[in-house]
Parts: sequence; structure tokens; C-alpha cells
Amino acid sequence: MKIGFIGLGNMGMPMARNLIAEGHEVTGFDLIQKSDPLVQISKLLSETVSGKEVIITMLPDGSSLLEVYSSILNELQSEAILIDCSTVDVISAKKAAGMANEKGLKALDAPVSGGIGGAEDGTLTFMVGGDIAAFEKVTPLFNIMGQKAVLCGESGAGQSVKICNNMILGVSMIAVCEAFVMADNLGLDRSKMFDVVSTASGSCWAINTYCPVPNVGPNTPADNNYIPGFSADLMLKDLGLAKTAAEETNSFTPLGKEAYALYENFCSKGGKGKDFSAILNFIKDS
Repeated sequence: MKIGFIGLGNMGMPMARNLIAEGHEVTGFDLIQKSDPLVQISKLLSETVSGKEVIITMLPDGSSLLEVYSSILNELQSEAILIDCSTVDVISAKKAAGMANEKGLKALDAPVSGGIGGAEDGTLTFMVGGDIAAFEKVTPLFNIMGQKAVLCGESGAGQSVKICNNMILGVSMIAVCEAFVMADNLGLDRSKMFDVVSTASGSCWAINTYCPVPNVGPNTPADNNYIPGFSADLMLKDLGLAKTAAEETNSFTPLGKEAYALYENFCSKGGKGKDFSAILNFIKDS
């Protein structure tokens, strides 16, 4: 396929490379001028999307998404499919899809889980909202960039699942960090703690796959000075989206609300630019 890829950051660039490695023709664009030996990069949005069958976006927020769609929709051929892999608010996702539909185009909101490592390894999970025929047509692209893609419902459903998932992740990471801090205070061996909990009722992704303490379990950002695979800044953003959605739907989410407050405090006191699992040290020092 001929693909335009808008947003070549830590996630977008490796996703684009993986598509190229499987024989797709990708033209990329980013506001920060980049160069890459594999990805053909254009200086103009119009050149990036002209004549393309699929447009993929990986952008920082909903306002950026709507601005990009406003700029490109008139440049697209009628059968083009838009895939937005950004994590944005549900309202913006639905509005973007509506803008595309008004032009006779199909749009999918398809946020991802798996972080930078998943983008590089092609093991992302895509949570998708939108038209089933469009989803089926681009599923081969999802299969290149990730290990799983689930059509969760109509437009906005992908974003809805993403913020629910990441609220669980934020809360569970805090719980794991609190438990390790308490284990330290009780004089327990961290490795023994991991060996038990990872196969007991406390087992969860935040400990089994992404353990926040160094030299325990599989290799994680904790073993690399908390250089982010998924940054605390992004976790705060996603918890903020979950908090807004909870308020809009009158959902009772006290743990989600508290997780947002903790990550907000952590980011304001040195957590920005670190992996979200580095909140372990913030909890330990509090």
C-alpha cells in the first residue's frame, strides 16, 4: 500500500519502518524536521498524503489531530482510509471521524498499547473504533505493526478502551510500587517478593512484565535508570483523559482519580522524562 505517516516521534518512526520492511511505500511528515535512511520524509503535508491509500497519524493530542485532519481531508482520494494511532480524548476522536465521514472517507481511531519497545518490535496492541469494512481492509497493516488488533465498536470506542486500560495500568503500577516499598520496610528480599507475587494472586502486568525495581524479573526500564519505555508524562496525560471521561459519564473512579493526583505530583517533582514505573522512588521517598 501507499501510506502517508504523520507524526514520526518515538512511536511513529519505528512503526513506519516496520511497514517499509514489509514492502509498503511510506511517506512521512513531522513538524520537527527529521531524516531517516528508510523513511521518505516530506516537508509538506499535502505531499505526504497525496495519492495515498492509507493515512496514519500519531499525534500528541486531540487539537493536533483535528488541525491535521482539517489540513489534509480535501487532499485525499475518496477510497483513502485514515487511521489515528494517537491517544486523544473521545470527543476529539469522534469529531475527527465525523469530519472524515463528511468527505466520504473512512476513519478509524486506533490507539496503541505496548510503548516504544512494542513499536520497535512490532508487538503493539491496537484498540480500534470505526467501520468494520475499513478495519478489515487495513488489518494487514495492524498485523505488521502489532501483535493484536481488536475492533471495539464504533468511532471513539478505541479511545474509550485505551483510557480504561491505562487507568488500570496506572493504578496497578502504583499498587505494585507501594507493595515493594512496604516489602523493603519489612526487610524482605525483592527477588523473593517477585518470585511469590508474580505467580500468586497479586500477579499483574505491572509486576510480571514491567517490574518497577531493578535486577528483578525480566529486563525493564528500571534496569536502565528508568529511561522511558512509557513516560510518566504520558501516563499523566492518559489518566487525565480517564478522569475527564469519568466526570463526563458520572463514573465513580476514586482509584483512577487518586492515581492521576499521584502522577501529577510525581511529574511536578522531577518525574517528567522518566519512565512511569519510576514512581517507585517517589513513593519510597514520600
